[in-house]
Amino acid sequence: MVCPACGASIVDGVRFCARCGTAVAASPLHQPQPPAYSSAPTPLAAHYAAPFTPRPRVQRNLQAVSVLWFVYAAYRVFEGLVGIFFLHAFTTHSFLPGFPFNHAVLASGPQWLAAVVPVIAAYTIVSVALSVIAGWSLLTRRSWGRTLAIIVAILSLLKFPFGTALGIYTLWVMAPAASALEWDAIADQG
Repeated sequence: MVCPACGASIVDGVRFCARCGTAVAASPLHQPQPPAYSSAPTPLAAHYAAPFTPRPRVQRNLQAVSVLWFVYAAYRVFEGLVGIFFLHAFTTHSFLPGFPFNHAVLASGPQWLAAVVPVIAAYTIVSVALSVIAGWSLLTRRSWGRTLAIIVAILSLLKFPFGTALGIYTLWVMAPAASALEWDAIADQG
């Protein structure tokens, strides 16, 4: 056998030339012969992609939580308007046109019930605003969105059944310590 780089003679079975150090292919006599039959079948795992690894909790549920806060805000608007309408009907004993601008009619009912209407309206406006801001902050991945969502979720736990369900779901997604680390990574990317 002869070295292809320098032309020096090489002893059979040697992998490198003693003169120049070039790698030399072994002679065909010393290489194992491939089997005459076809190769073994490929392992089953080679046919499949990488094993399934689920996305982390916040990434999986972030879109759903933020959209549900918007839906909950719309529900709160409807609930507040219905509550004010029925309170007005209860205090005045009629469904008169001009409501809610006709405050003279409220004088026929108990005075303390008439004072509840602005409280219900203010409470509805504040809860709707908090729900919309929580949904928006989660959807746009604001750094303070997780904290606000946890606070609003705790406040909404008292509004059974929808507020309770959404509060529990939001706390399940956002409250764990692992979710805090994941949220920080998501907020930094956004």
